[in-house]
Amino acid sequence: MTTNILILCTHNSARSVLAEGMLNHLAKERGLDVKGFSAGSAPSGQINPFALEALHNAGIETTGVRSKSWDEFTTPDAPQLKIVITVCDSAAAESCPVFFGGNGQPVKVHWGYPDPSNAEGGDEGKRRAFELTRQAIAYRMLQMLSAPLETMTSTELKELLNVIAKS
Repeated sequence: MTTNILILCTHNSARSVLAEGMLNHLAKERGLDVKGFSAGSAPSGQINPFALEALHNAGIETTGVRSKSWDEFTTPDAPQLKIVITVCDSAAAESCPVFFGGNGQPVKVHWGYPDPSNAEGGDEGKRRAFELTRQAIAYRMLQMLSAPLETMTSTELKELLNVIAKS
């Protein structure tokens, strides 16, 4: 059964999109049955072009990636979520809606990253910030994907994801 993971950020335009792209790319590369999704509490409706550029430069497919509301994941016919990861502090502070998981609520964890959209140094500064954010996200995703996600209990998952959050 597919391990579905939702990555949340307020606007779903930068960090969560980088995380969705990295997760799906790394899982596919390793032959894992893991699917990443991203969404936001107040989606901007647009993907930040620097996020798309960082993913493209890393050879990661972005077809079909779009800025969307987390409401898409609250219906009974939505993917059964095992994990929900917030990647921005404002999304972590919000009350998440009820997500339908296979065996109850999904495990929730916060992996904070500074907003690369706010980087100084003009376009080149933003490009560097987006690439560094992509790399930091990839590092945590690789750690997560090295675990047997499909067989771990919710308690084991929560412990692992919290340890990764500190790395």
